[in-house]
Amino acid sequence: MKRKTMLALLAAPVFAAVTVVSMPVAAAQPDLSGKTVEYSVLARDGVAVGKAEAAIKAAGGKVVRSNAAVGLVTATAPENGFTQRLAGSGAVLLTSRSRVIGETPDRSADKRVAKEAKEQGAKAADRAKAKPKAGMDPLDGQLWGLTAVRSNLSRTVQPGDKRVKVGVLDTGVDGSHPDIAPNFDAALSRNFTHDIPTDETGAVVDGPCEFRGCVDPANWDDGGHGTHVAGTIAAAANGFGVSGVAPNVSIVNIRGGQDSGFFFLQPVVDALTYAGDAGIDVVNMSFFVDPWRYNCLDNPADTAEQQAQQRTVITAINRAMNYAHRKGVTQIVSLGNGHEDTGAPQPDTSSPNFPAGSTHDRVIDNATCTSMPVDGAHAITVSAYGPSQAKADYSSYGTELTSVSAPGGYFRDFFGTPWFRTNENQILSTYPKNVGVAEGAIDADGNVTPDGAAFGVQKACKANGVCGYYQFLQGTSMASPHASGVSALIVSEYGKYRGNKVTMKPDKVRAVLEGTAFAIPCPVPRTVDYLDEGRDDTFTATCEGGLEYNGFYGNGSVDAWAAVTQGGRYAH
Repeated sequence: MKRKTMLALLAAPVFAAVTVVSMPVAAAQPDLSGKTVEYSVLARDGVAVGKAEAAIKAAGGKVVRSNAAVGLVTATAPENGFTQRLAGSGAVLLTSRSRVIGETPDRSADKRVAKEAKEQGAKAADRAKAKPKAGMDPLDGQLWGLTAVRSNLSRTVQPGDKRVKVGVLDTGVDGSHPDIAPNFDAALSRNFTHDIPTDETGAVVDGPCEFRGCVDPANWDDGGHGTHVAGTIAAAANGFGVSGVAPNVSIVNIRGGQDSGFFFLQPVVDALTYAGDAGIDVVNMSFFVDPWRYNCLDNPADTAEQQAQQRTVITAINRAMNYAHRKGVTQIVSLGNGHEDTGAPQPDTSSPNFPAGSTHDRVIDNATCTSMPVDGAHAITVSAYGPSQAKADYSSYGTELTSVSAPGGYFRDFFGTPWFRTNENQILSTYPKNVGVAEGAIDADGNVTPDGAAFGVQKACKANGVCGYYQFLQGTSMASPHASGVSALIVSEYGKYRGNKVTMKPDKVRAVLEGTAFAIPCPVPRTVDYLDEGRDDTFTATCEGGLEYNGFYGNGSVDAWAAVTQGGRYAH
């Protein structure tokens, strides 16, 4: 069966010693009943928020998150009886119902008990004294995704640590880009691919080799996709261009994708195992392993040879992902742009996509077909939303796989307004000059062409004449690097430091990422069509689940500020 995403329960803290106001024996507490709803609970003046949390737990509620400075706690509990129970607590000033929580999948298998650890708070405070801070860059006003995940706030307390390394498993990274270069780890970067000029049919794949030997340097990107991803993760906050979600962490190019955007089995496996051996903390994977969009065990439309190929992909990728996980690598994966429920896949009409002319139609059985690495072991999968917080039309979804959501861009967002079909609805990030020239967006003199300007390509130059270029893109490929950046901040904040190395167990990173995500409810009505936006009915999607977890947003949108300031309860 396909992997089901396991979600962290937001359990109330455990206290070693807590004084709770007890009710007289004769005064029976009211029964709790009804659907689960969300409450805002405010502690009394001068009362520590921990006592309010304890009162909530004693009254049968569950703490979701707290603000110690204000004494405000968000909690969930049944709609009847909870308020009355808290009314007798000396720790609580006010309790107000916020919103209804829908039914959620059973998550008992991944229950995590949060701990109130004063010693951890003290350690964090000590580390905070030495933390640098980071500001915003000139073009960041166009990066609505940074604000959506609250990187603009998180960087004031935790901009990331250079010893934390994020691997970009993609088409390459332009290590010379002025926003990438300050954080680019050239010593650890590797290219695991060979350029493929043409396939066996003579069809162009990567085209002519740019370098002798047909192996690009490890600081090169002829596709542009990987550089865009890298910029969203960790473009430097250097007073120039754009900055990333985690602007002080290191970027490592572990290239496994071709110039043309194909990702074949061996380079991907090599890159993943290298990530484990090289001590990389987080790896971003915004692709599926070619040539099969879905790898099926025994699809009757496939030949015996094709079935064997797909079984190999499934086994090898799972082994590589398990290896990387054991070595401490957190693996962030884009959910895909197939605009489908991952638990009910649409027919596959695009596989195998290599060599040219090989495709045939297949009905996909969810129980025996997987898309790799999104269905792989330990994948933290990310769906995409637009600037209005609507699920992007292209984004896949579903309660089977969605872990979290993040800004991915949505060109057709804001239908009926002047913002509809505008570049600014997408994600702006770093763009290699060589790719811009090849695509006609930049001319030979380094100027943005009219075609480039129409697509929103931008140029910024330093006083010394060094220039950087930027482009808008959309996709779950743009969502996952937001989650990778937040994951890097989590490792920076809660990881164990030993000399030049930082370690944090991937399951702990997942717990913080999911536990501090900002809950986004299903839309009303739950079924959304995109007909007004110009899409056909295959894009129509139904959101299942409740506020704590649903198929459009998973556990919610990744939240950098909440992760670095409130993630301690999930990290230990």
